[in-house]
Amino acid sequence: MRIRKIGLQFIGVSSLVLLASSFANAADPSVVMKDVDMSGMDMSGMDMSGMDHSSMDMSEMDMSGMDHSSMDMSEMDMSGMQGGEAPPDARSPDYSNGVPYGRYGKPMMMGSLPLWGVSVSDLGYQFDDDQINYETEAWYGTDGSRLFLRSEGNIQTKEDKEIDSLTSLSYWKPLSIFWNGQAGVAYDTKNDKPAIMAGIVGTMPYFIETDARAYLYTDGQIRLDLGAEYEWRLNQHWVVIPEVGLTAFSKDDIDDHISKGFNDLDTEVRLTYETLNRQLAPYVGLSYETALGDARDQRRQASESVDSSSLTAGMKFWF
Repeated sequence: MRIRKIGLQFIGVSSLVLLASSFANAADPSVVMKDVDMSGMDMSGMDMSGMDHSSMDMSEMDMSGMDHSSMDMSEMDMSGMQGGEAPPDARSPDYSNGVPYGRYGKPMMMGSLPLWGVSVSDLGYQFDDDQINYETEAWYGTDGSRLFLRSEGNIQTKEDKEIDSLTSLSYWKPLSIFWNGQAGVAYDTKNDKPAIMAGIVGTMPYFIETDARAYLYTDGQIRLDLGAEYEWRLNQHWVVIPEVGLTAFSKDDIDDHISKGFNDLDTEVRLTYETLNRQLAPYVGLSYETALGDARDQRRQASESVDSSSLTAGMKFWF
């Protein structure tokens, strides 16, 4: 009988504990809201401004059927959320944010900054012909437009030491990715005549550098110069450069030993060694010149050479 009384007391205490736990869960809103189905509730007229939602567990609430059409969102403060337009003074138009540029001034894009350059692509001596050949150009401007000064010719180092040169001043402008156009005026000391010049310079497929220039002289004569060269790089310093040039005229000129059509063919092969960041390149080479067409007969009658070959040595540089 004593054992039976103890069992009844244990059952009674357990029942009291379970009952107290049920009342505690009923008083806790976070537990009660877990089992609430809000799918059919109309919350348009409810005032929830004074409720404390910090302890509510919304993870199991079903709000799929709620009617939000009458909810007023105009007075909600969402200033802390990401997005929207920046204030007018968020950034200055020049992106300086009010910080001065200092003594160097406002930065500029490299393409709009005027630059200059000088290039001497040929300054060499021909031993057999006993003359100095040169070809040089200088420019000033931007990537979109430049002013070019170009001169080419030869200087005789024996007898009368005359200078034959063709010098032009032109406006340069890109025509496409690989081609540039030139237009300007020129002067030919050999003919002692001025001319109007127009040309195109660029790179053909396989990196063949080409140039074509036409000159219209004051007497109506038209001269056409065509040239092409290729740089065959053996390593970082040694480069082989074959070069070819053609000269043609539109009409005969007996006084200057010029015939209609192609008159001259000039070829040269150079072996260069580039130094000083490839800005200076001494070279040795072999050149060959010949007259073409009727110009051969005119030069024979004038006791001038028709064909000539020579060993050359010189340098090319730019800065």
